[in-house]
Amino acid sequence: MSDIQSILSIAKRTLETESKAIHNLISLLDEQFAHAVQYILDSQGRVVVSGVGKSAIVASKIVATLNSTGTPATFMHAADAIHGDLGTIQKNDIVVCISKSGNTPEIKALLPLIKIGKNKLIGITGNMDSLLAKQADFALSTYVDKEACPNNLAPTTSTSAQMAMGDALAISLLELRGFSSADFAKYHPGGSLGKKLYLRVADIVVNNQKPQVNIDSSVKEVIVEISEKMLGVTAVMEDKKVVGIVTDGDIRRMLSIHDNISGLTAKDIMTSNPKTIDVDTLAVNALELLQAKGISQLLAFDKDTYAGVVHIHNLINEGIL
Repeated sequence: MSDIQSILSIAKRTLETESKAIHNLISLLDEQFAHAVQYILDSQGRVVVSGVGKSAIVASKIVATLNSTGTPATFMHAADAIHGDLGTIQKNDIVVCISKSGNTPEIKALLPLIKIGKNKLIGITGNMDSLLAKQADFALSTYVDKEACPNNLAPTTSTSAQMAMGDALAISLLELRGFSSADFAKYHPGGSLGKKLYLRVADIVVNNQKPQVNIDSSVKEVIVEISEKMLGVTAVMEDKKVVGIVTDGDIRRMLSIHDNISGLTAKDIMTSNPKTIDVDTLAVNALELLQAKGISQLLAFDKDTYAGVVHIHNLINEGIL
């Protein structure tokens, strides 16, 4: 069995090597990067990102990041491009080629074809003396001293540097476009991330029943209402206004205190000034309030009107938690 400290030492060395290489990219940034970003920003076309091997996988990730942050992008494998997929590149598109060496056969074969189409070319390479760097309209250096691999062979540090450079491009474009959290939600309507950005309390309470009893309702009526509405709570009303709340916890506490409950009403067991939330509040903020207060339900209001209940189970079911 391997020594735990030895394993941790290898992992730490790997992360240190890659973090140093990424930090070094800061010193490699120059006007070429700024011009590349500006050209993409002003372009009417898409960003077509291409590469071979591990660089192709990085290219796919960069495409996903660009698309999700407001810059239309598509992936084209460099090997497939010279075997029929070159039609992916349209008139106004900008091509980004990623290659550590900048001299792989597929990239070298692709470069003159991009020039024939008169598309602007951004090269991301670890070799600024390569054919890719020399033929690119904008050459971005991702030079690394060594791979994290002890044999200096497996693409590790170099692909991390490529990924980081792609993120730098994407985030620069995001900020220059003024891409907001609302825009981000539009591009991420599914999943917990999207829901955190757009799902509101109103979207939840509309699907719940609306438990409520009068202030003079009997304890039996309160228990029936809580049970039937299945939210573990009911609002207590007086003159069409909420004056309190009764939870299933209040019911249990009542039973532990009183032997005879026949004369008790909602007023006797309710909690006044219940925790409330506006229906326009983001569901994720409702979750934060529930967690901060250590409670399971909130009464939701549309202005001054009782709208229903949001339960922590609703938020779990929506994937917010």
